[in-house]
Amino acid sequence: MTIFVTCVKFFFGLIIVGYPKVKKIALILVTLLTFSTGFKLTGDGVDTNSKMKAIFIMNFTKLVEWPQSYREGNFVVGVVGESPLYLELSKMAKTKKVANQTLEIKKFVSSDDISKCHILYVSQKSGEEISTIIKHIKTNSTLIVTEQQGLIDKGAGINFIIKDNRQKFELNKKNVEKYKLKVSSNLEALAFSVK
Repeated sequence: MTIFVTCVKFFFGLIIVGYPKVKKIALILVTLLTFSTGFKLTGDGVDTNSKMKAIFIMNFTKLVEWPQSYREGNFVVGVVGESPLYLELSKMAKTKKVANQTLEIKKFVSSDDISKCHILYVSQKSGEEISTIIKHIKTNSTLIVTEQQGLIDKGAGINFIIKDNRQKFELNKKNVEKYKLKVSSNLEALAFSVK
């Protein structure tokens, strides 16, 4: 798994900074690696893909553009509800930055606790709170990332899904743009589906 994760990180890097032909090849390789390797859930429903989801979220920071007012201070990623992803993101925050911003990970027990953040990850258990969550952040420029089928149509910008026992993600460009965020064409190309 470590070699796989390293390869995905490398190819994401090529997509972001590479030349046009290199970007196209790297994009194809990331897509093939990501969607053919077979991310799986264990029989008891425990998410074993937290590290990969954390890598995806870190790369979303490079493929989405926030307004100027969000480019100062810490880059905040919030996690609503219980999720092993919080620990993976916290590990990354010790060594990673987003552009010149320090990465800060916040945990929110419920939608009532949510404060301003750049990315808000809503755990599967908190998915039913999506309409309340959207009301809390409606004036912020926040990318909402979820992991429950159907939430892409209820306000999420990006939704992790499992298709054919593989980890994929959907993108709702309209939901992303209503929060004054800009989506790169590379993110659209990586998405399983774009709405």
